[in-house]
Amino acid sequence: MTKSKPCLPTGKIKVGIFFGGDSSEKEVSLEGGRNVFLKMDEERYEKLPIFVDNDYKFWLIDEKLIIQNTTSDLTKLVTSSAKLIKYEDLKNTINFAFIVGHGKYMEDGCLQGLLELQKIPYNGPGILGSALGANKLISRLMLKSNGIDVPKTLSLGFNDWQNDQKTIIELINKEFSYPIVVKPSREGCSTAITKVKSESELDNAFKSAFKWDKIILVEEFLSGKELTVSVLGNRDQQALPVTETPRSGAKDYLTLEDKFLPGGAEMITPAKISNDDTKKAQGTAVKVCKTLDLIGYPRIDMFLTDDNRLVVLEANTLPGITPSTMIFHQAAEIDLSPTDYISRIIELGLEAHKGKKGPL
Repeated sequence: MTKSKPCLPTGKIKVGIFFGGDSSEKEVSLEGGRNVFLKMDEERYEKLPIFVDNDYKFWLIDEKLIIQNTTSDLTKLVTSSAKLIKYEDLKNTINFAFIVGHGKYMEDGCLQGLLELQKIPYNGPGILGSALGANKLISRLMLKSNGIDVPKTLSLGFNDWQNDQKTIIELINKEFSYPIVVKPSREGCSTAITKVKSESELDNAFKSAFKWDKIILVEEFLSGKELTVSVLGNRDQQALPVTETPRSGAKDYLTLEDKFLPGGAEMITPAKISNDDTKKAQGTAVKVCKTLDLIGYPRIDMFLTDDNRLVVLEANTLPGITPSTMIFHQAAEIDLSPTDYISRIIELGLEAHKGKKGPL
């Protein structure tokens, strides 16, 4: 019995651009999807914008909808102005899935698994790498076991906190010095991150983080330079120039708007750090990718602390790809235009799925 193979196109490639969903990052996803749609090479690819609604249904939409609307607008319009695509019909609609979704169900291995079942090639890591990258707790445990410095971290489950708050507070006070940081384990873009300056602020910080995940992290607060490194490639990976994103004013961390939207944080590429620190950051980024099985175009966020520790914060498996995103700053340093970068992402996705045995 012959096994079916991934549908690797030979002519003009029908690229489904997936964006939306119901995560905290859905507006960034729309902005990124719009940008990919506008910048994708029309001579090589047929562009098919696919909006993913709050119930994770797929809608093939018209160009005018992706250009003019927010996700809430799209949700109201799709039933009358778009074509619903059933999961089983995806492989008859597209040759390649370009996922611009972020957070739960789109970046964590769920959508990747669906595409694997349909034998549709897609961008970014496979199921395992996507799941590992989405889970800060598990990824930090793996990175630490491979000699990569990560923040001192304590994980906390919702039931644990509800059942024994006194013991947990005592443990935090014993293990950490304030200020500390509280965040969900499986959300990105600074969602529900709180800088906690004293014990009295813990309860509100926990309530905020538990709204997004049943597991939250308590971690040391780091001061120094916030760096990010994009890595391009599958098995043969290239670290791009390092970007530094200085914190401005009284900000303790970069918000979603800072990272991806116009007028956000200042981005310095290449970063104003020594050659040795640059090489160390780039080498560490590649090592993170090897450890977590990340391929395609992952972005690694890290800190160069005041006492010269290089601490990895997290790996972004499908980094934001809005017009002002830092990955385009880094790509420009190696003479890749946004259009060329998007084409390279597709090429890497096709390469990864060609000749594979089982799911990525």
